[in-house]
Amino acid sequence: MRIRIVDAFTDRPFAGNPAGVLLLDAFPDDDWLQNVALEVNHAETAFAHRLPEGAEADWALRWFTPATEVAMCGHATLATAHVLHTTGTHTGPVRFATRSGVLIATPADDGSITLDFPTAPLTAVEVPDGVAEALGAEPFTAFDTGPSVGDLVVELADEKTVRGLTPDHKALAAYSTRGLIATARAEDPARGYDFVSRCFFPNVGIDEDPVTGSAHTALAPYWSERLGRPDLTGLQASPRSGRVRTGLRGDRTLLTGCAVTVIDGELRA
Repeated sequence: MRIRIVDAFTDRPFAGNPAGVLLLDAFPDDDWLQNVALEVNHAETAFAHRLPEGAEADWALRWFTPATEVAMCGHATLATAHVLHTTGTHTGPVRFATRSGVLIATPADDGSITLDFPTAPLTAVEVPDGVAEALGAEPFTAFDTGPSVGDLVVELADEKTVRGLTPDHKALAAYSTRGLIATARAEDPARGYDFVSRCFFPNVGIDEDPVTGSAHTALAPYWSERLGRPDLTGLQASPRSGRVRTGLRGDRTLLTGCAVTVIDGELRA
């Protein structure tokens, strides 16, 4: 079967977040899916199959890290929609049936794709003891993102602090279901982004995720309230880096980005 590696939330190869994408006739057993994701060894591998006409969605979609299945993944959803549209397998908006409900991906004429995801509910919490030591910087606010995202969001002093983090990934695992999102206001919005972030997910086998769509369902409401605007651009300042345009629409968040197919090959297992 065909397997593709797609760099998501970027318009050039070797940047953004790579995801494996496999279009199937049906989902094989979970062990096979997990083994393929481990072999691909990117943050996520997406598996999709077409649903019958009249179903609630067009395609069923699941996501696996090298260690486990996850409930939501933005960049692998973007990558899957990119493959469907660039290969002519699907035209127009595509509806995905997932563990997080029906998610819609809509292509634009400029090649970008907009994902319609549920907005993460933010609950203010006390900064847990030990987070500053594990992260290597002192947060001044902390928010729980709810069960679907499963992260702790912390705001740090400035962009320079976020970029300079060298956390203890093993220690960070104690503070949330998936991991921790560190964020700060952009130092210079004239550079084309409003806030920065980095995402550390040791509990699903990912020390640092390059660009995380699901994290922006929490970052969008946080920064939209802070900055007073519903439409923003976030820069995830990982070594690969990538940008996510966010649009807060109440209980839904729009995530817009581009994608590039870098490998198109054959899976023989």
